[in-house]
Amino acid sequence: MQPIDAYLPGTHLVTARDGYSHHGIYVGRGRVIHYGGYCDTLNAAPVEEISLEAFAHGNPVTVKPEPFARYLGAQAVHRARSRLGEDRYHLLTNNCEHFCTWCVRGVARSEQVEACLRHPRAGMQVALLLLRRMLPAGVTMESGTAVGAM
Repeated sequence: MQPIDAYLPGTHLVTARDGYSHHGIYVGRGRVIHYGGYCDTLNAAPVEEISLEAFAHGNPVTVKPEPFARYLGAQAVHRARSRLGEDRYHLLTNNCEHFCTWCVRGVARSEQVEACLRHPRAGMQVALLLLRRMLPAGVTMESGTAVGAM
């Protein structure tokens, strides 16, 4: 991972997860604001500020180029902070990528969602990957029951 001061406040960050990319806005001092959504569990989480390390979740962090940015630096950080605590996550219309593009472009968009809608088969594969990852240990999608429960 990059040193904490490697990113400028307002930078759109991306880190890999199983089957998708997770997005956040760097706000300085090693902190990131992101839409927790269903990022790591089946439980919904609001827009929150976390450490860069927690955001990375053990994966590399990259900068998302924003050629259409309308809000830079402190403006993007201000927009991100204005939504702290918001709890209206929706995978298709208000996810972490929608949040970040709104912070820097002023328009909420998700290239990941758009790609899945253009390619439904790939979208279904991603959805199945996410479901498998969120199932409790010992539960399979094939049976819907815990392994060894019988």
